Amino acid sequence: MTKERVILGIDPGTIVMGYGILHVEDNKPRMGTMGVIQLNKYEDHYLRLKKIFERVLGLIDHYHPDELAIEAPFFGKNVQSMLKLGRAQGVAMAAALERDIPIFEYAPLKIKMSITGNGNASKEQVAGLLQKYLHIPQECMLPQLDATDGLAAAVCHFFQTNRPATEKKYTDWKDYVRKNPGKVRE
Repeated sequence: MTKERVILGIDPGTIVMGYGILHVEDNKPRMGTMGVIQLNKYEDHYLRLKKIFERVLGLIDHYHPDELAIEAPFFGKNVQSMLKLGRAQGVAMAAALERDIPIFEYAPLKIKMSITGNGNASKEQVAGLLQKYLHIPQECMLPQLDATDGLAAAVCHFFQTNRPATEKKYTDWKDYVRKNPGKVRE
């Protein structure tokens, strides 16, 4: 009997935060759910952070993820926006830490590259490829692309950590040579 692995993916934001739950069983990923946390109804930035913490804790307590994959803030020109985004990410991470969930952070470019093969892909392209890859029915696709961005973080993490056990890992070139005698001439 194989244990199911559950990955919570989060696209942090202080206006809209996207999330997705990915179930992995027998090395096969499937979408559990995806959604958004609407925060624009709260005027106070600190109240938004509190709501992020509470909602992420709620997601963790409901879906019992084994890992959290979260999109890292990207470096933009607006320092205030970046600071707010970093706070939102930090609060979501604190919720995971509160429940002893390991955290894995991925740059937006890495997530897009892992899903589409193009680090400059649009949110629509990411959503379309996720829909095809995970066989998501059209009626389950949400108009807010933050939801598919959260799911994309979870799928990226699945791709990064789902290497077959037979794959050899090397610490450096000397380690490769040592573990592969006869493949390399000195």
